[in-house]
Amino acid sequence: MTRAAVCGLFLCLGLGVAASAAADGPDGVLGQWLTKDGKARVEIVKDGDVYDGKIVWLKEPQYPADDPKGMAGQTKIDRENPDPAQRTRPIVGLLLVQGFKYAGDNVWNDGSIYDPESGKTYSCKMTLMMDGRLRVRGYVGISLFGRTEIWTRPPAEPLPTS
Repeated sequence: MTRAAVCGLFLCLGLGVAASAAADGPDGVLGQWLTKDGKARVEIVKDGDVYDGKIVWLKEPQYPADDPKGMAGQTKIDRENPDPAQRTRPIVGLLLVQGFKYAGDNVWNDGSIYDPESGKTYSCKMTLMMDGRLRVRGYVGISLFGRTEIWTRPPAEPLPTS
C-alpha cells in the first residue's frame, strides 16, 4: 500500500470516528429510528430541553384481513387506549415516546413510552450505544422490571409507501 493510500485510509477512519463522536451528546438521539422488527419508524425531535418521538411510518398501516375486531383493511388506530376519546386516533402521527431529558453519557431518562398494542404507558430510558443503535427500555417502577428493544437508524432512502 502506498503512503498516500495509508494516509487516505487513516483520514477516512478518523472522519468516521469524528462523525460518530458528533452524534454523541444531547442531540445524538434526534432523527428517525426503526423499531424492533422494522414495524415502525419513530422520529425524535427536541422542544427546548425535552425530547419526544412520534410514529411517522408503519410497515403495515392497515389491519390484516383476519383482524379479530372486524377492522380488516382499515387504517390502524389507537383502539386499545384506556381513554375512549383517544381510540380513533391514527397510529401514524401518534406520540410514542415523550418527556425525555438528556442525563449525560448518551442517556435520556425521565420519559415515557406508550404501547399502542396494549394501551399502556411505561416509564422509559433511552441509551445511544457506541455502535449507533438506540437501546429503549420501558419499565414499571424500577428499570429492573421491564423490556428492552434496540432501535436502529433506517436506510437513507425515502419512506416506502404502503
